[in-house]
Amino acid sequence: MAIISFRLNEKLFLRDPQSSELGQNIVCHSIALIDSIGFEQFTFKKLADKIDSTEASIYRYFENKHRLLVYLIDWYWTWIDYRIEFAIQNLRSPEERLQAALKVIIEEKKNDPGIAFVDEQALQRIVMAEFDKTYLTKQVDIDNKEGLFIPYKAVCKRLAEQIKMANPAYPHPHTLISTTMLSINHQLFYAQHLPSLTDLNKDSAKSHQALYEFCESFIFKAIKS
Repeated sequence: MAIISFRLNEKLFLRDPQSSELGQNIVCHSIALIDSIGFEQFTFKKLADKIDSTEASIYRYFENKHRLLVYLIDWYWTWIDYRIEFAIQNLRSPEERLQAALKVIIEEKKNDPGIAFVDEQALQRIVMAEFDKTYLTKQVDIDNKEGLFIPYKAVCKRLAEQIKMANPAYPHPHTLISTTMLSINHQLFYAQHLPSLTDLNKDSAKSHQALYEFCESFIFKAIKS
């Protein structure tokens, strides 16, 4: 059972999966299955087979697989925001807070012992590979009006606010952060699958550290120029 739980947008689900053992199994095994076969090949039928249940039972929690994917991505960014808040709470300067936040976002994730039903390492790989699919859709404007992207926007806003504090005259804090955030996912993906598009090493520990150094340099050179 989860020790830590997050309150997510109720429009993401028909029944909160954190509220029951079946719901937590749906989340747990959907992460494993999407990580293994990809979102395109993922179906509720395959998930039902994994959890020894029925498609109907899954549909009682999620309207469709896209909403389930958005739920997983939103859960991830809510967790990241929670970890950033903890990481920066005793830091005074906006520069230090920005550096600490970047480290939380970029570092290779380890499983959180306070959340038993989520594999954060696998979920990071899903975010890296599938995040763009949550908003590059025809219904993006409707989903945005329903607040389905608030957790991601909250992380971007938190970092943009640190840039404003570090240099109030810098005119593009939100553009800089949103560009950097997407670059983080893309560069990690390139390192694993399209290595000619990046200078990152496929070795996980080295690639995450190298990416942090690149993003820190990119951001601080921009805001101090």
